[in-house]
Amino acid sequence: MKVRVLVKLIFRRYGLWIAAFSLLVAAIWIFRVRQQDEMNWRFVQAFGIRLPMRYAIHGIDVSRHNDRINWARVQKMEAEGVRLQFVFIKATEGATLADKHFDKNWREVRKIAMHRGAYHFYHPTRDPIKQANNFINHVTLSPGDFAPVVDFEVINGQSDETIVNGLRLWLETIEEHYEIRPIIYTNGSLYRRYIKGNLDEYPLWIADYSTKHLGNYNADKLYLWQHNQNGWVKGIRGQVDFNVFVMDDARMQEICL
Repeated sequence: MKVRVLVKLIFRRYGLWIAAFSLLVAAIWIFRVRQQDEMNWRFVQAFGIRLPMRYAIHGIDVSRHNDRINWARVQKMEAEGVRLQFVFIKATEGATLADKHFDKNWREVRKIAMHRGAYHFYHPTRDPIKQANNFINHVTLSPGDFAPVVDFEVINGQSDETIVNGLRLWLETIEEHYEIRPIIYTNGSLYRRYIKGNLDEYPLWIADYSTKHLGNYNADKLYLWQHNQNGWVKGIRGQVDFNVFVMDDARMQEICL
């Protein structure tokens, strides 16, 4: 009895506030559901992950960590209407390192006519020019290949100025050699601190596993989205990073030779 009276007193005094809070919670829930619906997420058993089916062009990225790859099996794999259409392959790292499987992967992917791109893992403590030359010395691009990619994931204790200036020097050196603007790959945190407002003119490939929408990034420059790093692909050992092309299909040529 006392509980009933207490509840009535609470509703009389705070009823409007409770109603307003309930509406706010409901609105947030509806907003999140709609965001998920916009992406049309679907779990695809064969790949072992959910895919944003809103996008038609799906792909992966690989490195030596995936060991030797059977590209014929990769090409043949199809599940629930999804076929992998592109791959980015690690080529180089720092000023001197090269991925031991790059040359073979690069050749094999061309044989199966899969759209291909090469990336460089950038170290802010190494000379940007030497890093750019390392990539140039190992990667020959052909018409139809993706523009070169700088993989920016670490800061190694360097200042903001050093990082931004170093990245710009790498990008400009690569652009001068290949005659196409390179792509920047990074995560949301590094994008907001170093790329946004400093290197906005470059195409963006974002790694973001936590969001269900891409509203935090420049829609005019965001071309690729790495949405999961735990996928499975026939012909590849271990887990694989999954990506989608988020622009209109016809705009892919903007980031290709």
